[in-house]
Amino acid sequence: MFYANLNELWKDAGKALTIKNGEVKVTNPKALQGPLTERLAANSSVSKDAGVKATAKFLIRGAARALGIEPSSVHSLYIAVGKKKAKGGYTCPACNLRALTFESARAMFRLGKKIKASGFLFEIAKSEIGYTFQPPEEYATQILAGAIREGWKGPVFIQGDHFQINAKNFAADPEKEKASLKTLIIEGLGAGFYNIDIDSSTIVDLSKPTLEEQQRLNAEVCAEMTAFIRKNQPKGIEVSIGGEIGEVGHKNSTPEEFRAFMSEYNKALAKHGKNLKGISKISIQTGTSHGGTVLPDGSIAKVAIDFGALKTIGEIARKEYGIGGAVQHGASTLPETEFGKFVECGAIEVHLATAFQNLIFDSPNLPKDLHDRMYQWTSTNCAGERSAGQTDEQFFYKSRKKAFGPFKRDFFTMNPKNLKAVAKELEAKFSLLFTKLNIGGNASDVSKTVKLVKVPYDAVHVKEKLSIGADEEGE
Repeated sequence: MFYANLNELWKDAGKALTIKNGEVKVTNPKALQGPLTERLAANSSVSKDAGVKATAKFLIRGAARALGIEPSSVHSLYIAVGKKKAKGGYTCPACNLRALTFESARAMFRLGKKIKASGFLFEIAKSEIGYTFQPPEEYATQILAGAIREGWKGPVFIQGDHFQINAKNFAADPEKEKASLKTLIIEGLGAGFYNIDIDSSTIVDLSKPTLEEQQRLNAEVCAEMTAFIRKNQPKGIEVSIGGEIGEVGHKNSTPEEFRAFMSEYNKALAKHGKNLKGISKISIQTGTSHGGTVLPDGSIAKVAIDFGALKTIGEIARKEYGIGGAVQHGASTLPETEFGKFVECGAIEVHLATAFQNLIFDSPNLPKDLHDRMYQWTSTNCAGERSAGQTDEQFFYKSRKKAFGPFKRDFFTMNPKNLKAVAKELEAKFSLLFTKLNIGGNASDVSKTVKLVKVPYDAVHVKEKLSIGADEEGE
């Protein structure tokens, strides 16, 4: 599976790919869209040879373009839905893929083709980038490789989730913390993250006397990041930007808070330039928490979601501000019966993560040896995260995700039979969610509102960029 050197890579890739005038050309699509793509995907992620890793990434990105696959923005789709210029009637799933990213992406693309849906997103949060060892360029590469393998054509929506301001760091040095987030934004844009959720809800100050004052810092930082993205986004791309008014796991959001945020946000954005396009959606808190609340026996506590707030704020977002609507976070561990309600209350997007992680860890098809080694690693390396009185079930449920990065290579080398079985389980989960969220047929809205843009791709820059630091972080 792994190439010993670049000569081996080129000998294999040459069966289907060539380079002409700096661009990748697909000479044999059938040969590419099979095990060759799987080998390139594996090497682009966990090869121990920096040159092999960088070249595999470049070939995947270039081959995707040659086959009509392009990272894109949902901005125009969401605005069209918000202004009722698109059919709508669905909630777009945004899936955080912490492990088995290539196989998960394949499953999502297969389903998309089957149900004529393309309005779904692949996302990864700032924190997940760190502990899963998936820098933006690598994450995007795995998604595009999945698209190639499944014969996908058209837009692919890759999203930076919770590109977040750290409240403690912000209090110590606001400019340094903002600069750090801007660096991540630039890296994301370079990788094809044309959908970015800015989360500065962490600096909402509820001690202030008025809602406007409470939301002001959040709004100003979100506006600054919006202007920064607009300045740096590729020509022809209007990046979809999300704002957030309520930190997940904290107090539920209200319509009054949303209006206060938008008032402050629009004033702040105007100071950065005329006619800058703002956010296309707003994330709110409705009673959920990331990963759910874990009980001592390891089960998840039932959550009462404030669907009324989700519906009301979404309607205000569309009618008063012309944006797509409200976004639900922390939802994947909810009962399956709840997901249809997101469509009923007009949620434009829902973020899903932990259920996929739990499925992988708890699958009877995950090799026991790998499962046990990951748990042992967690026990040793995450011991400091264990709270007093926390049961084993609570500790491992919360901390085991940290093992995905150190064991990333093991997932690529898993027994093919086990890998296929786990992938089948994931596809069944995606299928259920896609059905409940009613995205079947939304490819029609996407094709009418989203234009494919071929963003210039500097091969030399990308190769150099990808070979720096990735091995230190991921292996």
